[in-house]
Amino acid sequence: MTVGQEVSVRPPRRRPLWVCVGAGAAGAVLAAGRLVYSGAFADWWVGGGLLAALVGVAFLHGVTLEVGADAHGVRYGSQLRRQRSIPWDDVADLRVHIQYGRHGEEYFRVGVLLRDGRTRRLPLPVSGSRDDRPDFDATLDALRALHRRHGNPESDHLAVISRRTAGRGAAGPLFLCLLLLAGAGLAAWFVPVTGATKEAWDSAVPCAAGTASAERGACLTTRPAVIARTEVGRAKQPSRLYFADGRPVDRLTVSREGAQGFRAGDRVELTLWRGQVRVVAAEHHVWREHFTSAGSVAVLAAGLALAAGYPGARVLVHRRGRRLPDDEVLPSALPFAGVLVVTALWLLPFCYVHPMGPPASPGPLAWAAAGSLGTLGLLVLAWRATRIRTPRAATTAPASGTAGATGAVPREAAGEEVFLAARFLESTDYNPNRFGTHVVLGDGPPAVVPHPGPGRFAARPVPAHRLTVKGVRRPRGGDGDGVPRGWHVAELDDAGEPVRLAAAPADLTRILHALGAAGAATDTGAAGLPGLPPERGPRSCLFD
Repeated sequence: MTVGQEVSVRPPRRRPLWVCVGAGAAGAVLAAGRLVYSGAFADWWVGGGLLAALVGVAFLHGVTLEVGADAHGVRYGSQLRRQRSIPWDDVADLRVHIQYGRHGEEYFRVGVLLRDGRTRRLPLPVSGSRDDRPDFDATLDALRALHRRHGNPESDHLAVISRRTAGRGAAGPLFLCLLLLAGAGLAAWFVPVTGATKEAWDSAVPCAAGTASAERGACLTTRPAVIARTEVGRAKQPSRLYFADGRPVDRLTVSREGAQGFRAGDRVELTLWRGQVRVVAAEHHVWREHFTSAGSVAVLAAGLALAAGYPGARVLVHRRGRRLPDDEVLPSALPFAGVLVVTALWLLPFCYVHPMGPPASPGPLAWAAAGSLGTLGLLVLAWRATRIRTPRAATTAPASGTAGATGAVPREAAGEEVFLAARFLESTDYNPNRFGTHVVLGDGPPAVVPHPGPGRFAARPVPAHRLTVKGVRRPRGGDGDGVPRGWHVAELDDAGEPVRLAAAPADLTRILHALGAAGAATDTGAAGLPGLPPERGPRSCLFD
């Protein structure tokens, strides 16, 4: 990367990529030579060489990628073809997108937000580890500096888009929801067909002596046969029975247990229904074909419909937060998952017992009505639990501990210590390496501790006299996944250094007021020191 009047970024660690490109070129030469020598496309060497050549082309595209920026705008693409360019006048903002790998890896990429609302993700730079972050941050800072110099950014805030934020998009959950609903509809369509087949088999009777051959499919026909050999499949492989002389059929696929119960030479009686063998009976073992009941298919349909509810809830939560900034964290959809689980407890047994719908008897109707009312009540609670709560910033707080506009704040009794789950998101002298998980209030100054108590072991006092509250907001993507969705974040100024404190809304208000009271007490003690004028003492500015 070069920084100055322009920025140029190329893939790091290019040597392994060039090695793969060379392997692809060798595969292409091998495929061409083998094809000229043998003249046959259906050859393993030709196929392997062509596959290596395709992989080499992909790596060639990757090794020639380049992202550049200058006074005119941003350009990106492969050096082998014409690169795309975006003028700075069309760029509204630069942001960071976090992508997730199969095993939870996080990859940071730079996104370009256009003024028409569309987003273009740049192929470079990419950060997948801590070692890559310094170069990634330096490149991002250089791009933002060029944007400020030659463009018109909409804000100075760097938005970080993760899987929890409003700007992530809901195309994936929407597609999954529609796919599961389609599967549920298909399973529901098979419910009456499966039920009719099961009832016909249960009511089938042996064919009479004078039954015509065209009508024997609806009744039961028996024939003798001899087992020639058995084939017991392993794992998920099918198991089969083979009959002597291929009569009445050459082979029959059965269950693993069914194949293990027969031996070569066994004389069996076959029962045919609708042109297929349904029962194989010997003196010591009987195999019967399993017919799926309508209740089982109805349970499958209901289960798929309930499974579609969770991605649908995620789409609903995303829709409710459409007016939020793109980097604000959305509420969790887990309350709706709880509703789906409770609904499954009464809906799945009901669908198994009554797959065709509730009968006219009052018992099943009351069961369905009570379950529906319970689900409706839980949906109302889930809707309220996932509403977006806008924090009300604490503006003033008297030393008595009341919260003013934010409501009453409980006070700790003398000698009582309260441990509140809270985290300072930056490493400071009172939170080294971000070790703190709780803030303790009560008997003594507020302190950061790495445990939920009791006792102040490893406590680090918080210097309340040098903290200033800049505002309270909802979590953002840049706060990390360690901040729960329902918490709020207070932006503080620690003697000129920005510090963030995250906690549950009520706990955050309580901590801020405790810090305010501690800062006021520090002011009073400093003002009363002999020889120190009151106006020269340290000033608590927590709630200024």
